Amino acid sequence: MAMTHRIQPVLHPVLIKDLRPTQMTVGMREVSAKREEWRNRPRDSAGKYLGSHMIPAVLGPDARPWVVDHHHLALAMHLEGVTEVMVSFIARLDTLPKKRFMAFMDAHNWLHPYDEKGKRCEFEDLPKKLTDMADDPYRSLAGEVRCAGGYAKSPVPYTEFLWADFFRDRIDADHLKDHFNKAVERAVPLARSAEAKYLPGWAGIA
Repeated sequence: MAMTHRIQPVLHPVLIKDLRPTQMTVGMREVSAKREEWRNRPRDSAGKYLGSHMIPAVLGPDARPWVVDHHHLALAMHLEGVTEVMVSFIARLDTLPKKRFMAFMDAHNWLHPYDEKGKRCEFEDLPKKLTDMADDPYRSLAGEVRCAGGYAKSPVPYTEFLWADFFRDRIDADHLKDHFNKAVERAVPLARSAEAKYLPGWAGIA
């Protein structure tokens, strides 16, 4: 009988302060939730927790790791005083000049240079460190709507930001700020509506 071997990713410990973001914003409510999860973990499980939450990254010019997912987790760990996380490099592009590197990253949808208003910015505007990322309340809304079953998790990069922009056009910013939970209740049926059919993870009825 043939044996199958599961290939495990090679993990590298990396200083969180050295991680470069590939997006401009996060949902700070989600960051806060991950901080709470970290605080409530079993006291002796820090190593296991970090080992099971690997962060995918691309090795860029000057051997700098660029995070391509789990920005919320990385920022949460940093704010909780964690200095290192485990990184799995999905590509090594450190031999490319900066201009070619950014073009390659953009072509592979590994960059999301959009600000907290959903406006596309220049690559040079991307934050230099995780703590420079701005808060986008609509990204928090998108995360909560997914948790509430409004849409399904999708492997498409930056899915939650696509949903954030969908809600940005339909839910007033002041209402979101002052009545977040009610905004979530309103957003769930919107996510399941035919208007959202084009979005990854759509779980409505055709």
